[in-house]
Amino acid sequence: MNGSQMIDNERTRQIWQEGFTAQHDDAYGSCEMLDAALFYAGMACIQLLDPALLCRPATWRELAPQSPEWWKPSPDPIRNLVKAGALIAAEIDRLQRRAAKQG
Repeated sequence: MNGSQMIDNERTRQIWQEGFTAQHDDAYGSCEMLDAALFYAGMACIQLLDPALLCRPATWRELAPQSPEWWKPSPDPIRNLVKAGALIAAEIDRLQRRAAKQG
């Protein structure tokens, strides 16, 4: 599978297994999904620089204090990039729906 297929599969998984539907995503409005994507991409960067490092960013609590359980980094930097890509795709979809509603 190539990267875009992996991201598409992850987004589908997020919808069906995690319940992150369009309605769920539309409840966000302050770049929360984009912030989460940046955390996962940053984690991948850290891992590529030092593969032994797997940490939970202290600021994740600031990003999602009500749901810290959603921070699920993988020891595989590619997997973290896939999660980041799926979150970015979800944010793009959310912004497009919002723009369509606004006319």
